[in-house]
Amino acid sequence: MTAVFLFLFTVNISTGSVKAESVSDVKNKINELDEKKSKLEEKNGSLQSDKANVNGKLDKNLEKQSDVKNEMEVIDSKLTKTTSSIEKKKNEIDKTNEKMNQLKEEIVQLKDQIKNLEKEIKELQESIMKREALLKNRLQSIQENGGKMNYIEVLLGSKSFTEFIGRTSAVNTIMDSDKDIMESLEADKKALESKKIEVEQKKEKVEENKKKVEANKVELDKQKAELDNLKGKLDKQLATKEKIQAKLEDEHEELENYKVSIEEEQEVLRKQQATAAKAKQLAQDQLKELEQEAAQQQKQSQSDSGSSGSKEQASASPKPSSGGGTFSYPVSGPITSGFGPRSCTGCSSFHHGLDFGVGIGTPIYASAPGVVSMVSTEYDGSMNGYGNVVLVTHNIKGKTYTTLYAHLNSISVSEGQAVGKGQSIGQSGNTGNSTGPHLHFEIHNGYWKSKSGINPLSYLQ
Repeated sequence: MTAVFLFLFTVNISTGSVKAESVSDVKNKINELDEKKSKLEEKNGSLQSDKANVNGKLDKNLEKQSDVKNEMEVIDSKLTKTTSSIEKKKNEIDKTNEKMNQLKEEIVQLKDQIKNLEKEIKELQESIMKREALLKNRLQSIQENGGKMNYIEVLLGSKSFTEFIGRTSAVNTIMDSDKDIMESLEADKKALESKKIEVEQKKEKVEENKKKVEANKVELDKQKAELDNLKGKLDKQLATKEKIQAKLEDEHEELENYKVSIEEEQEVLRKQQATAAKAKQLAQDQLKELEQEAAQQQKQSQSDSGSSGSKEQASASPKPSSGGGTFSYPVSGPITSGFGPRSCTGCSSFHHGLDFGVGIGTPIYASAPGVVSMVSTEYDGSMNGYGNVVLVTHNIKGKTYTTLYAHLNSISVSEGQAVGKGQSIGQSGNTGNSTGPHLHFEIHNGYWKSKSGINPLSYLQ
């Protein structure tokens, strides 16, 4: 009956002894296994429901992300156009400012021209006034001396005809010169006054143009302010959408991680179901053998008339020891991280087991007798955070426990294998999410479930 050694519920592996059980005991064990199977199926259904729910949330999350990305693209397009418009307005304002500066400079130059013209007009006016005063004095002198007769006296006072001709020419020259000077001065004055009017008119046009340019600049400044305000609003909208997008991405990552944890738990559950099914098959085989033995014993008892049935009937073997209801330390080494909350880089804020600080290659032992319910490596992806990991399921005083041994360097057992308390299951290592060589050890009530570990110190001896 070597198959019995694989049946964790009917074998005392720590002592290596095999004892027969009664038919009723085995039937009870089969019923217990059926109950456990139902619970595992119920748990699997719950996990499937959780996974479907997570997939639904992931789909909605991706849909929301797509909507937000589209909205961000629209806002980004508006921002691009607005920024381009702002740059154009800046260029227009710069050109307007340049035009205003040119007009201001032109106005200053025109003012200087007007000022110079006014100065020239004033100087001409003074020259004209002086010339008029001189002519006035001359006329007064002529009138005081008898008017035109003085010229006749000047002419008649000539001592010769030649002198007469010379004096006549001189008088005419003086009179013509005075006339020409007066006409020239008047012409210059009129030209300057005309030039002044022209410059003043030009100045008025430039000032009017300057006012238009200033009004245009005010409008451009207003438009730019509106664009700046629009850009500010768009920047805020984009920042809000980016926060929403980041939140959705974080939510998606959390959902993906949760989905992975569900899938890991499903994989563990699948192996636990396989182990339970194997145990049930072994129990059914054992029940068949016991029933056959009981039938043979009954037949033998009926055929033997000279013996007492009560003396010859085989008695049922006592139940195997459950191991005392305690767990032994899986390795000899210091505890470097206890059970409970902790703060460290790259790890959970709550530690669901114990860490033993031991070097790579240190032997790791089963903490209690049981059956290896799962073996996973850091490459198969089912529990890669634990690296190389072994799970052992135990039945102690009718209660199921599961122990976990993680970050192993090597594994020396296989799934479905029965192990005894203190039996080597592998060697410590630094695989998976590990910051250094150590053994991570967990104890769970019932079957393993992510983050459901209990404090091992309450069970270790």
